[in-house]
This record gives sequence, C-alpha cells and structure tokens, in this order.
Amino acid sequence: MKTKLDQAILDSMSKDPSNWKGIFYFNRKDPRLTVPKIYPLMGWTFNFASPYPYITIFCIILIIVAANLFL
Repeated sequence: MKTKLDQAILDSMSKDPSNWKGIFYFNRKDPRLTVPKIYPLMGWTFNFASPYPYITIFCIILIIVAANLFL
C-alpha cells in the first residue's frame, strides 16, 4: 500500500521538466509503467526509461497485425 508521501514523491517526479524529453517521459527512478502527463487533462503516457512500454507497444502492434491477417 502506498502512503501519501510516496504518492507525493511520484507526482513530483512526473511534474519535473528534466524528466521529459519533448512529449516522452524518461525516469529510471520512477517504477510506474504509465504516468500522468505534465498537464493531467492531456491524459497519461508511458515511462520510456523502462523496457515494459516497448514490450507493451510491440504486443499491441502484434495483436493488430494478427487480427488483420487472420480475420
């Protein structure tokens, strides 16, 4: 269970401009797969410092290609 302090630290990481490279978020210290964008109304994005977003995107593309080929 996350405490309010832990959540505040994670929120401050995602709002730090040095962790953003344009529209992409890179922070190896942040354990989350998805993080809120700097402006929360814009939605969420992946933490591209982790290998998991690349695996997730690859799997989504693979499912789309397989659905187009076999359906």
